Amino acid sequence: MDAFELSTLVAACSTSNDHYLEFIRQASLSVGLYMLSAGAVDSQKPHTEDEIYYIIKGRSSILVGEESRNVETGSVIFVAANVVHRFHTITEDLTILVFFAPAEYTNDAAHQSNLSIKNMRL
Repeated sequence: MDAFELSTLVAACSTSNDHYLEFIRQASLSVGLYMLSAGAVDSQKPHTEDEIYYIIKGRSSILVGEESRNVETGSVIFVAANVVHRFHTITEDLTILVFFAPAEYTNDAAHQSNLSIKNMRL
């Protein structure tokens, strides 16, 4: 069994150079913690996998395709694969649980190719 404490994940994500910390990865799904500060710019690009966002803490708006809506603690958002999306107008620090199915980058041939080349160099 793998088990995680949110406080430990938040601390690890906060001290990394990235806003995203993947902590579960299986072929069928991956899960990560995404953190954005109030006023931050979310520069993510569409993913090749379906996603679910669960807002653990914070307040913002999210643009999914052509639709924008407010989100806050407790909101759950589904984003289909390859749909443009980003958080914007972040008024309170966001802590977000992110689920990808299948695992993030599974359907991204270019990313998989880059990983293979990188692993060959090691």
